[in-house]
Amino acid sequence: MKGLIITAPNSGGGKTTITLGLLRALRNRGIAIRSAKSGPDYIDPRFHEAASGETCVNLDAWSMSVARLQELAAGDAPLLIEGAMGLFDGAPPMGKGATADVARALKLPCVLICDVSKQSQSVAAVVEGFSRHAADVNVVGVILNKVGSPRHEAMLRGALEPVGLPILGAVYRDAKLETPSRHLGLVQANERNDLEEFIDYSGNIIDKSIDIDQLISLFEHIQQNTVKTTALLPPAQKIAIASDDAFAFAYPHLLESWHKAGANLSFFSPLADEAPEQADLVILPGGYPELHAGKLATNSNFMNALREASSVYGECGGYMTMGEGLIDAAGNRHEMLGLLKLETSFAKRKLHLGYRNLKPQGGLWDMPLNGHEFHYATTLKSEGQPLFHATDAEDTELPDMGLINGKYSGSFAHVIDRAD
Repeated sequence: MKGLIITAPNSGGGKTTITLGLLRALRNRGIAIRSAKSGPDYIDPRFHEAASGETCVNLDAWSMSVARLQELAAGDAPLLIEGAMGLFDGAPPMGKGATADVARALKLPCVLICDVSKQSQSVAAVVEGFSRHAADVNVVGVILNKVGSPRHEAMLRGALEPVGLPILGAVYRDAKLETPSRHLGLVQANERNDLEEFIDYSGNIIDKSIDIDQLISLFEHIQQNTVKTTALLPPAQKIAIASDDAFAFAYPHLLESWHKAGANLSFFSPLADEAPEQADLVILPGGYPELHAGKLATNSNFMNALREASSVYGECGGYMTMGEGLIDAAGNRHEMLGLLKLETSFAKRKLHLGYRNLKPQGGLWDMPLNGHEFHYATTLKSEGQPLFHATDAEDTELPDMGLINGKYSGSFAHVIDRAD
């Protein structure tokens, strides 16, 4: 069981595209490969799965214990991990949860992706600085990204020669390797009609631009988990989970742990006006309901079934759908489920972002949880019993989060795991 981490000095350097290209290039060569994403990310892992054909797990070093990270990283095939932001970027104040912490937990080496589109010889200072910054984080190679020309590549290679790290390849600037984005990151994988074409193209470019054999030689053994961990137990025995373009943000590691614990999971599409199967609990995950609010509001099978459900829990987008009304970016109000006394709006966007320590005040959960918040919605009305008492990554007190209305509950928080 071996692994390697793809990281970078900063966000936007090309980690995702190069990781996708590597996954597809390895798959095309008949090499079994798994992938993971560092941090709380719902979108990149779905691209990984399209590229590799395997489930992509999240490894969140802020929310998960070292033993839990090692447990989730276990598997038969080699594991390629895509980092988040810059290698040492994490939660305030000291960067806990950074990709570097995943590297420490799993004892894995890192390959640094350097976006050189606006530099030449200065790349040497960047690479040398990152390679020496922490003795317990091992940077073992460099990939040059967005190289402008053969002359530019020669300058970069010459500058990096004294640093002594292997240059695994150079990827030239290519508009076809760019990925579209929206306010929460990339457009979702299942929204791209050209997804296979894009990944195939990326795989071919990466296979030609990077020494794949040399990269494979850098994989090292993953630190083994010797401590039995306790995953977050399923909140009900029979759980129906919304799953489509409007409600796509469900963590595979949670669903898998619930399945292993004996829960019966089923899935349905609100956008297709499907009603959930008979269940003890219906979950509306996060996603982009604001982009589909008009359609959801008129899907009577879905709406009526949720209003009659035994219990409903929503996170972020699902939570907003449980409210009385949702105002979209154009200022149009759409009638939602009315299960909670909640009104939300995207007409005036405001970013809410960060890790959250969550202490349930009732409702679905009976133990402290670790989660995160990432949305641009504004709350216009929120009336009722709060679901969580919350603090941020620095243990600063936050306003209580979410609402409980009998058998209905939800909040803007995405639960990642139980708190140790």
